[in-house]
Amino acid sequence: MPKASDIKKNAAVEYNGNVYMVRDIERSVPQGRSGGSIYRMRMYDVVTGNKIDEAFKDSDMLNFADLVRRPVAFSYSDGDEFVFMDSEDYTSFSLNKESIEDELLFISESTEGLQIVIVNDTPVGLQLPATVDLEITETDPSLKGGSATARTKPALLSTGLTVQVPEHISMGEKIKVNVEERKFVSRA
Repeated sequence: MPKASDIKKNAAVEYNGNVYMVRDIERSVPQGRSGGSIYRMRMYDVVTGNKIDEAFKDSDMLNFADLVRRPVAFSYSDGDEFVFMDSEDYTSFSLNKESIEDELLFISESTEGLQIVIVNDTPVGLQLPATVDLEITETDPSLKGGSATARTKPALLSTGLTVQVPEHISMGEKIKVNVEERKFVSRA
């Protein structure tokens, strides 16, 4: 049984008889009192999708839920449902748009390294790779000699995400984007 301080983002935990995915963790150290840190966790019920915010002391014990990750590829979207196909046994999994809204900014037809998160035989979320390759659909024209400077310009990507890119990058190019920081890494 891990302590609350050992829980990481996107972990599945059992709490009050339900299974929750941890989406955000905020650590605070209260001033003026002895004791450890407080961990505020935003968690989503994997079955109903209901959101709860709970605070735990760093020494509180939580249980990890039975969690399986399977490699998948994006297949298609059907209204608010997004369908992913297992890369090994070709099983299809559907996820609601609300449950993967943040991840959709990084998913295109060619995105590799996706994993679906399954808890108790129910698909509950997606785990993205550290970096993804996306195409620039709209940006200012590239400047000649722009690579010698550290100035950046906004670029709209094929998924709707906007990131800052160096001035020498032009429209139509593929770039690597760091998923966690939502920042330009390099050309793809």
